Amino acid sequence: MLGAGAATAQTFPTKPIRIVVPYAAGGITDILARALGQKLGEALGQTVVVDNRPGANGQVGTEMVARATPDGYTLLVSADTTFVMIPHLMSRLPYDPLVDFIPVSGLGISPQALVVHPSVPAKTVSELIALARAKPGELNYGTFGIGSSGHLNIELMQSLTGAKFTAVHYKGAAPALTDLLGGHIQMMIVSIGLVTQGWQAGQLKVLGFGSDQRIEKYSDVPTIAETLPGYEAASWYGLAAPASTPREIVDRLSAETQKIFADPAFREKFLAPSFIFSIAGTPEDFASRIKADYAKWGKVIKDAGVKVE
Repeated sequence: MLGAGAATAQTFPTKPIRIVVPYAAGGITDILARALGQKLGEALGQTVVVDNRPGANGQVGTEMVARATPDGYTLLVSADTTFVMIPHLMSRLPYDPLVDFIPVSGLGISPQALVVHPSVPAKTVSELIALARAKPGELNYGTFGIGSSGHLNIELMQSLTGAKFTAVHYKGAAPALTDLLGGHIQMMIVSIGLVTQGWQAGQLKVLGFGSDQRIEKYSDVPTIAETLPGYEAASWYGLAAPASTPREIVDRLSAETQKIFADPAFREKFLAPSFIFSIAGTPEDFASRIKADYAKWGKVIKDAGVKVE
């Protein structure tokens, strides 16, 4: 059996590879999958097709990959939500993200910005927290859905500080941002790339970034962790294969992915414009990230009593 797997891995790939994205085209997950697919195809000498299968909070596309033949020809590119949040938010899933997949490589991480409408008097994270403690529930924040990172990262902030904000849930980041710009809500936490235009036009105030260190391009903006040690607000994206995919194939896909994401030209073209930073690494690196964040978000979701049905 081991010999057969090794032989298969040596000839892999002999036909087109499909990368399933469980979200609609156009988002960061889709952009990363298409960029990876193009370069992976060149490296492996085979066509790589990106197949968008949105629906049911990512369940439709994710289940398709979980049930696929574990031969390296059907892969999943998805966000952290799939692996570490949805399992705690849904009482029943048609797959187990920790059992039915083998991590191949992390891809990128997109730090979020904590932004407020200019009418909010707070100029720093600590001033915002003080304001929310003094007037609990009076500040409304927009999310891009119940259980989204934009929701749970504020829940985490509340649990760490005792501040109280009121969630207003939207069907995506764009409509929430539109209402923030219009002053209908007071704050949100969302990918940096989505707020730079409004921020630079003076329509928004950025109080801090959810990155683990200051971002070189905006070195004057503090991290939220400078006020709340250990706090990180970011969405990450990764590549996974169905469980039981031969380890030799997983290692080959991981090695090629790491090479692609290490290329400065690739980073400049596909990552930098959206403030995405590479987290490409070994399957073990990615598995460790999943395990740590699964525990982190499980606690946040349980403590906050958040459920999506």
